[in-house]
Amino acid sequence: MNYGRIGGIEKDWSRITFGCWQIAPSGGWGDACSPKDAERVVRAALDHGITAFDTAEGYGDGESESRLGKALGAQKDSVIIISKIWPDAELTLKAYRRCLDNSLKVLGRDYVDLYLIHWPGNYFDDRDKSSRLAEFMNALKESGKATTVGLSNFQARDLRLLENQLQTFSMNEVPYSLLDRAYEEETLRLCKNSGIPYMAFSPTAQGLLARPMSQEDLSVPTRQNHFLYQSSVYPHAKKVWQTVCAIADELGRKPIEVTLAWVLTRENIFTAIVGSRKQEQVAEFAASAKLKLSQDQLQRLTKASDAFPMVKKGH
Repeated sequence: MNYGRIGGIEKDWSRITFGCWQIAPSGGWGDACSPKDAERVVRAALDHGITAFDTAEGYGDGESESRLGKALGAQKDSVIIISKIWPDAELTLKAYRRCLDNSLKVLGRDYVDLYLIHWPGNYFDDRDKSSRLAEFMNALKESGKATTVGLSNFQARDLRLLENQLQTFSMNEVPYSLLDRAYEEETLRLCKNSGIPYMAFSPTAQGLLARPMSQEDLSVPTRQNHFLYQSSVYPHAKKVWQTVCAIADELGRKPIEVTLAWVLTRENIFTAIVGSRKQEQVAEFAASAKLKLSQDQLQRLTKASDAFPMVKKGH
């Protein structure tokens, strides 16, 4: 595993962050992960050198946070925990404090290393609300209950509303993969200019670029509702998958390693978030942090991405 650091967090952060959405029941992933399975997969992540864990109050209505805290046990203070507040919280400092306190209670911890606003939506669509968001998140940081604070899914139009207060934030968690590059161009420039790196979530396009999809895999609600899995799009996405597989065969590595290795070379990507409920999958994606692709392989992957007709390239 390779590691880096961001300002404010005095811990080594693994290039692969473990995503905890799947370890609790949810409308997106169903109820396929038992508490014991959750414990096993989190322990497997620790065993493979992963030091950062991404969760949220909205993942299973706090159950993800609870299971993560229990699985980490005595190691919970030595790792990096990222959690998120859902944007429909009342826009008051009291409400924001209450949400963070609830997350800390179920995590069994006195603080989170990084606290994100989960989604801008229409909740922060003017300068006044955006300014109050920054003010409240900064207050949480000053309280010591959040070491750093950040954003998630904020695009250029959302970032511009924050104006000078954008520098309050230390990270922007965004979707990014060979099939989704919407956070390039202006969003990327604004984040880079403010020193805000990316956490890339869904770097394997919800598994499409990780392994062959079974009918059971395709029946999961979060995939059925995703644009990449629609009948008019999926065949085009599979062409990118074929390039990934060809390079994996050349290297004698798993496709998921190739997919993630490409993402980790991209501009402003600090870490890639990968979730799973199966401990045997952890070894595969953890190995991607040290995989070095050749310039030719990187160019072939980027060319395949560029040729994907539905790829979103910037706002």
